[in-house]
Order: sequence, then C-alpha cells, then structure tokens
Amino acid sequence: MTEEELATERKAIAREYRALLKNSPRVTTAVDKVLVRKAFDLAVDAHRDTRRKSGEAYIFHPVAVARIVSEEIGLGTTSIVCALLHDVVEDTEISLDDIESLFGERVRSIIDGLTKIKGAQFTENVSIQAENFRKMLLTLSEDVRVILIKLADRLHNMRTLESMRDDKQQKITSETLYLYSPLAHRLGLYNIKSELEDLCLKYKEPEVYGEIELSLTKTKAVRTRFINQITLPIKRQLEKSGFQFEIKSRTKSIYSIYNKMLTKSIPLEEIYDVFAIRIIIESELDQEKSDCWKAYSIVTDFYKPNPDRLRDWISTPKSNGYESLHTTVMSPTGKWVEVQIRTRRMDEIAEMGYAAHWKYKESASEHALDEWISRIRETLQNPNPSALDFIDDFKLNLFSKEIFVFTPKGEIKNLPHSATALDFAFEIHTQVGAKCIGAKLNHKLVPLSTQLKSGDQVEILTSAKQKPKEDWLRFVVTAKAKSNIKGLLKEERKRVAMDGREILSRKMRNLKLENSEANIQKIQSFFRLNSSLELFYQIGKEKLDLSRLSTLKKEKGRLKYRATKRPKSATLQEIVTKIDTKNTNLVIGDSMENLDYKIAHCCNPIPGDNIFGFITVNDGIKIHRQNCPNAIQLMSNYAYRIMKAKWTNTEVISFLAAIRITGIDQVGLVSEVTKVISNEYHVNMRSISFDTDDGIFEGTVRVYVNDTTHLTELMRKLKNIDGVTNVSRIKGEASEPTITDSN
Repeated sequence: MTEEELATERKAIAREYRALLKNSPRVTTAVDKVLVRKAFDLAVDAHRDTRRKSGEAYIFHPVAVARIVSEEIGLGTTSIVCALLHDVVEDTEISLDDIESLFGERVRSIIDGLTKIKGAQFTENVSIQAENFRKMLLTLSEDVRVILIKLADRLHNMRTLESMRDDKQQKITSETLYLYSPLAHRLGLYNIKSELEDLCLKYKEPEVYGEIELSLTKTKAVRTRFINQITLPIKRQLEKSGFQFEIKSRTKSIYSIYNKMLTKSIPLEEIYDVFAIRIIIESELDQEKSDCWKAYSIVTDFYKPNPDRLRDWISTPKSNGYESLHTTVMSPTGKWVEVQIRTRRMDEIAEMGYAAHWKYKESASEHALDEWISRIRETLQNPNPSALDFIDDFKLNLFSKEIFVFTPKGEIKNLPHSATALDFAFEIHTQVGAKCIGAKLNHKLVPLSTQLKSGDQVEILTSAKQKPKEDWLRFVVTAKAKSNIKGLLKEERKRVAMDGREILSRKMRNLKLENSEANIQKIQSFFRLNSSLELFYQIGKEKLDLSRLSTLKKEKGRLKYRATKRPKSATLQEIVTKIDTKNTNLVIGDSMENLDYKIAHCCNPIPGDNIFGFITVNDGIKIHRQNCPNAIQLMSNYAYRIMKAKWTNTEVISFLAAIRITGIDQVGLVSEVTKVISNEYHVNMRSISFDTDDGIFEGTVRVYVNDTTHLTELMRKLKNIDGVTNVSRIKGEASEPTITDSN
C-alpha cells in the first residue's frame, strides 16, 4: 500500500474507534475510557501486520465486534475490552498472562473462553469444532459474556462472508445454523438470531433468498398501507384510554418465511402472515400485567381474535426471559394478523436479551432466565466425554419449544416440548430421577415415558431399590436428564467393574496366576475386549466364562497367550487413496479428481445441485446436496471430512428424483400426470402413487432425470395441469445413479 492509502486507512480506523466510544452508553467514566483506549491500542499493535481475506486491516474486525457488543447487545466496558482483544491470544504473540497483568483476572477468563483449542489432532472420532464448541459453552457456567461476545464475533464474520471461498462459506454457515443461531435465540437476542439465519440462507440458497427479498421489497408499500389502516382505530382508543404507547410493525425474517414455505409446502405468494403488529406501552412495573390485558381488550373490541392463537408469556415468561402477550386477529380484509402487546421493559428484554437484565434487576423475566442459566450449569457439571454427544445434548436446551407443568404443590416447571415424566423427575432433582419408578399424571398412574402437556400436574413415585436403566436414554429429551442418566450409568458400571475385578483376582489366585497388568491385558485380548474396564464389567455382569482361562498355557504365574493383531483402522487419507478411479460425471477434491463415490440417500443430489463430498469411515465418499437435511451437522462437526465436489458432463446419467404433487381431485388427473411425464424426453417413471381425501389428492412420483434443469422443466409442466396446486421435490429417497442409453 502507498503512504497515502495507509494514511486514509489510519483515518478510517480512528473514525471507527470514535464511533465505538460515541455509541457505548455504558462507557461513562474516565477510567472506563482509559481501559477501552488501552485495549484498542494493544489490538492495533498486535494486529498491525495482519489483513482479512477482503484485504482490509484486521483491526476493523475487533472494533466492529466491539460495536456490536455495545450497540446491539448493550454490554459494558469489560465486554468491549474483551471484544477488542478477542483474537490477540489466538493469533499473536500476546499471552493470557500478558492480558491478566494489563486488564485483570476477569478479562483473562473471558479471553480464555474465546480462544480456540490449539494443537489438537484430527481423528476419526474427534471433531475439533465440537471441542471448540464445548470449551466455549463450558464458560457459560462462569461468565455468559463469553457467549455474547462470541455471537457478536460470528455476526460480523457472517456480515463479511462474501470474501471467503465457497467451501468456507458453507462450513461457517452450517456452524452458525447448528449452534450460534439457536444460542442467540435462547439468550433472547432475536434480532441477532434473525440476521444470522437470513445471512446463512443468503449463502446457502442465494436464489431463494433473492426471490423472497425482492418480493418483500415490492410489497412493502402495500403492507404499510394495510398496517396503517388496521392500527388507526386501535391508536385512537389507546390514546382515549390514557396510554402512552408506540406501535411498530415487524416483518417476518426471510429465513422464517423460507422455513414456512418448506414445512407447509406452499409457495411464497400463499404466505400471508409475513408481518406482526407490536404495541409497546409505557407502564410501571406493578401495573404491567393489567395494562397489557387492557390493551388486549381494546384490540379485540375492534377485531375478532383466534382463541387457539393466544399466547400469554406475561403470566409465565419463557425460560430465556421473554415476556409478551400474543394474539392473532381477523382483519377487515379477511387476513389473520398477529398482534404482540408488551411494555417498554419487556420490549428491551426481547430486543437485547440477557444483556438487558442488568438494567432490569428483580423482574420476573430475570428470574426465568437465571433459572435457565442455573439449569445449564447443572448440565455442564457432568459433561459427557464425547464432545459431539455433549453438543447434541446441549442443543436440546436450545431448540425446544416449551411447556409449563405443575408439581403437586402448584409450583410451575418449564420443560421442552415432548418432555416425559422422567424428564420432570430429573428436573426436580437428580436423585428423584435416579429413584423414579413411575408418575401420577393428573392423579392417574402413567409410565415414565409418558409425554407431558402444558397444564399437566405431575407427581413422581420413587423407590430406594430403583436404579437408572440404559433404555431411559431412549425417551428422555432434556439435556439435564440425559447427562445425569449417563453419569449415573457410568458410576454403576464402575461399581460392577470393581466387583468384576475382585472376581477375576480370586480366579487368578486359584489358577496360580500373577495378578499383573500383563496377565490382565492377555486375558482382555483372549476375550477380545477393548479395555480392562470392559473386561471387569463383563465379569461383574457374569457374561464371561472364566473357566476357559484354565485352557491357556502358563509358566511361573505368567500367561503365554499371544493375541492376534487387529487390523489397524484406516486414516481418512487412506480411505480416499484406496478408492479406484473411473470415469464419473463429477469430480472431487481440491485437485478435482475422478474418484468413486456413492449418492447419499438422505438428499438424493442430481446434476445441477450444489454438492459436497463427505468421507465416511466405512463407505467411501458420499455425495450430498449442500442443502441436505444432514449438511449443517456434517459441515459443522466434521469439516475435515468435507471434500469439494462438482458435476461434469462426461456421460448421460439418470438420477432418481421424487416429486410430491397436491391439488383438487378430478377425473383423469392421474392419466394427465403420467401423460406429461411419458411425453417428456429422457424421463423414465419408476413409480407413481396417489391418495385422495375428501376431494384433495396428494401423489408421489419417482422419475429418472438428467439434472436439475431437466427436473425443473418437468415440475413446471406438471404444475400447469388443471387441478394441480403445488409441485415440490422430495429431498430423500435416493438411489444410485444409472447409466442410460444416450442414443
């Protein structure tokens, strides 16, 4: 860079720093400003020779993260300092000890939580991403600000993702959808959660994202007129009743609209609830509940509510602290409209999430969120050794919808949707869960696996003789129950193993064998077991015939048994290099080689789909669509097994695709569908099935097509058939590709 360019860049950095200070309302004292300046200077110096993929100076990133932390999450001086320094330990020569000497122990602790694990080697069973996730989540039990700063870091990385390679974009978006977006949701950061999901969709499905974004832009003026029309009588009556208030409209996020299109199998133009009206009232803390219900009464005086769509999160706040009253009303034009009613305090907590709780101490919502953090801490006290299991269990607490269940004394417990009586038992106390033999649901005896519903009253029955069982893991859904059951089973396994060790010691004395590690290893090999602990456990459970040991040769108390060597498990590189090359219609890897592959049955990719290769341990390379239902988890946890893949046009190959067709049943419809398919060049139909119910039909057709263009054209023609209302591609039900005659 020239001197002039460097000078311009330095001015831009200074501008960003001034904007950070100006927009940090919690940095008020001279001491705070000195600390922020010291952190900024250290970050500028540490990153002075580093640039981002976009070419800009690296320091722009930590300053941007600090601004998100301050402006969008609402954190204070300590968090801003940590945001400015969040990459210095990982990427520069500065150590955690240096951080502690300059900024204190608390800043060191947060920076440590933000610093990734280094020096770990990839193996078939270990995911470095999962280990990093686990390290970060474990800090939640110490300081939730680690997670909040990490979310800000991820948000800025997503905002600047266009400068990354496509495979990196897919990995980062998968991680974001897998963990960071649900984390933001659980911590009440709805704006950040929505932006993260929208940005993920922008890179995963750019065409769909662009289509929805364009549609929202085109219909903005119509929505504004509609909102003004429907809110006018409500405004007048609220003013007449003496309320101080603000009415906003909230458009559903692009990702939410996309999800609704998928789950309901409907096109964009058929989604009507793309926005909600939010009424924010100024109210004293002790008047909040009655004021919200008064506002609800005013709304329903003008518009008829849907009784099934009333959500009262004021009486029972969500576990992340969210409080609001939601109703859906019928507008004069015949469209359902969601109306959200909340106070200013509730709105700030909904917008800023956990960070807003420092401002509103002692509120009901803070108590609810503290309960959730406390429950997470309990889960983290007993993490499973497997990082992937740990993340999966933790995610159970992130995604779930909630139900409210009562104890016999009337105390409310929040549980995830689909929670069972056994989950409820562990929610009360670990020992109650461990000794649970049954439950009374609304005074009626039910099995432990019974799923609970909101409003149920549950009484747990226990017995001192009860022990946790392996099959409990099949039906519990909460992370707390899962981790506790695993921990209790482990303890029980160790106890049985100790008994088994004693039994083996007695047997070895009878056989005049030394009770040595070498002899135990030989006995373990003889029974073909993976560890000595497993050997002792199997003996303790009386699953091994120890009389067989008398057949082994021994000399002076030592066994002479020589174990046969087990074949060594192949490395990922060996799995790839072993594959026979042949002419295929796609190329794989950085060097774009012709490697053997299999089509993944979970998503059925066909030429034209964006794809990637995944190295399986036992089944070679599997080809998945980038929007495969399993792609997010694979890319998030096993990025080191992901390979680039690209379709080529070396030969004509047909791939099986499944299509769902819905519409109004009428005579000759099936015949018309089969006629369109048979007239389509190069399409062979494998199967067709139709079901009708009260004049509505739904059919599934499986056809062989050449690529996505071929499939799209066929689907367009099917949609034009009279009576057909929707045609969509089914992701699963794949088969291997087949070579067809191109003549």
